[in-house]
Amino acid sequence: MELTIEGLKKSYRRQQVLCDICLSAQSGSCIAILGANGSGKSTLLSILAGVQKPDGGSFAIDGKQLFSDESLRSRLVGYVPQGTPLIPELTARDNLALWYSRKELEQELQGGILAMLGIGEFIGKRVSKLSGGMKKRLSIGCAMAKRPPVLLLDEPTAALDLQCKQDIAAYLRAYRQSGGIVLLTTHEESELKLCDSWYILKNGRLTPYQYDGDLQRLTESL
Repeated sequence: MELTIEGLKKSYRRQQVLCDICLSAQSGSCIAILGANGSGKSTLLSILAGVQKPDGGSFAIDGKQLFSDESLRSRLVGYVPQGTPLIPELTARDNLALWYSRKELEQELQGGILAMLGIGEFIGKRVSKLSGGMKKRLSIGCAMAKRPPVLLLDEPTAALDLQCKQDIAAYLRAYRQSGGIVLLTTHEESELKLCDSWYILKNGRLTPYQYDGDLQRLTESL
């Protein structure tokens, strides 16, 4: 599987937020999009997810154009934004039922994606009563309902405790091993280590970066 982004553009009034963004990835890749706050990282992911429209450019998987086919994109791309895209008045199970059939839900809770994320531990709790880590795992579970081969994550473990970060990291490693492609934005050192490619988004431009574990050098580059 190959993911390609070419010539992606986005402006707000006179401000060019994204300028000719180009990127490619193969099955099993994990790509970090790095940048200062306000650099456009969240905008980039939301455009790829279909939440916002680009001003130009293309987004394709194995040559199939996704900007022009919303149905195909919804099957191939999962998206977890920074916020919590859940209904707080409902239980975890009820939120999942919006995305899974009853049979699929039980199968995944027994030995699939939802079991790997540990969602069975709080399946009957109302979302408003869940911790931040539980909400994030549930959000990922909802995003993976159609088993998309591409997963977009906007700061997936920000402000979470160490155990939850480890649980999510374990899931992402398994997802990659199955051939999935991950694009994530992050400020977390632990997430940087999960990735095999790194890019910096600055002044609307996306440029490759070789991360070597030197956080000071990275910070100075943002």
